[in-house]
Amino acid sequence: MQNFTNPVFGQISKISKTIEVSGNCKMCKKQIERAGKIKGVSDINWDIQSHLLTISYDSLKTSMDKIQLRIAAAGYDTPLFNANDETYSKLHACCQYPRKKE
Repeated sequence: MQNFTNPVFGQISKISKTIEVSGNCKMCKKQIERAGKIKGVSDINWDIQSHLLTISYDSLKTSMDKIQLRIAAAGYDTPLFNANDETYSKLHACCQYPRKKE
């Protein structure tokens, strides 16, 4: 009798994405990166000039929705979520970026 084994293919879970996140300064950079550094995120970097946030994460441990929700909760608009007005208004004056009208 032959013994057949089913190969198990590993699921690709390491993902790297770049999104736009509103902000202005070094203080914004620190807060955005801190907010987005949740379990499953291995690398996060927000560029002050381009406003682009590059995130590397394990999709089995977190998602872009969770990451962006945390960043919005810190006061910074993302492609999926806008910070609520109260949180935005509590940002330091230099961090209050021009908001896009909906």
